[in-house]
This record gives sequence, structure tokens and C-alpha cells, in this order.
Amino acid sequence: MSGVYARRIAVVAASAAFAATTGLLTAPTAQAAMPTPVSASTARTYLSELTVSAEGSSDGYSRDKFPHWITQSGACNTREVVLERDGTNVEQNSSCAAVSGSWYSEYDGATWTAASDLDIDHMVPLAEAWRSGASSWTTAQRQAYANDLTRPQLIAVTDNVNQSKGDKDPAKWMPSRTAYKCTYARAWVHVKHYYDLTVDSAEKSALQSILNGC
Repeated sequence: MSGVYARRIAVVAASAAFAATTGLLTAPTAQAAMPTPVSASTARTYLSELTVSAEGSSDGYSRDKFPHWITQSGACNTREVVLERDGTNVEQNSSCAAVSGSWYSEYDGATWTAASDLDIDHMVPLAEAWRSGASSWTTAQRQAYANDLTRPQLIAVTDNVNQSKGDKDPAKWMPSRTAYKCTYARAWVHVKHYYDLTVDSAEKSALQSILNGC
């Protein structure tokens, strides 16, 4: 584990602790977007800095090794925070469950009015992260990754679209909505660079092709 990553994960944990004490749902309006990823030019630079390595094994992987969704504030867990953030006119009950609102899925352009139609996608999937370096992390580090609200890692999207993505990287899956592909590639590289995860050669080539057209 690099010293840079160890410092980064400490900042993530501290930020989560601060958020838990200050309350995340007090803003008068929803942000209605995941955190903005780095620019295409920065993403191209970041991509060149990533270690290229054959994808690791899935041996030992389990979603349980990336604890989510954790409590963020009061009764609100990470999923509910993202639903409130990414939606419009979202109303939550006393248990923080979204009972009404509207959500636009950036991946496919669909709009939903029931939270049950949305999944919270991990931009870089948990299994992909495991095969790219997270297998050596501690459970606490994987928990911080799986609940990261600061990087462009979590986004509310159509559930079956997220399920079709599964744990595929950009060489094997991209959003069907062409207008979002640049943002998707920027976010993917942003997350992988921040967490010092590796890329395989096909994944890097696919990302380069997308970013060169942004």
C-alpha cells in the first residue's frame, strides 16, 4: 500500500466522520449530480500515470468485504444520501427512505419516479477494484471506497442498466447514452488514479480512445 494512498484513505475516513456529525441532508436543494470528475486533459494525464497490469484474480472476492451502505447521518445510509443528491424534489420519510422524487439516469437517459427503480452504481465496480489492487486493502479501506461520496464513484442509475454493467470495465461496457461517455471515462480514470488502482491494456486503450475524442 503506497504512503500516498494511506494518507488519502485517512482523509476519506475523516471526511466521513465530519459528515456524520454535521448532517448531510440540510441543503435546501439537491446537488442533482455526482461530484464532477477531472477534465478530459487531466484524465488523459492521470491515465498515463496508472500502472498497466494484467487484471488480478477474483479469488477471495466478496461484496461483504466492501461494507456498504454505511450510515452517513442520522438514519441515512449512503444509498439514501445519493438518491437525495442525484434526484429532483426528493422527499424522505423519518427513516430517510426516498418516498417521492424524480431521477434521471445518465447512463441511458431514462427518468424514474420510484426509488426502487434505481441502483447506486459504483463507477469502478467493487469486483473490478478487487482485481485492480483492492484485494490487498484492509476492510476499513474497502468500506471507505465503497461509500465514497467525495470522488465521482457513486451515481444513481436505472437498476437493470447497472446490472448489465456488472463488474465490466470500459473495454467491455460503456453507457448507451453517447453524451455521457466522456464523463464516464473521466470519472473512471479519476477514481482509479485516486485509489492507485491498476488498469489492464484493453481497458487503457478503450479509455484512451474515448478521452481522445472528448
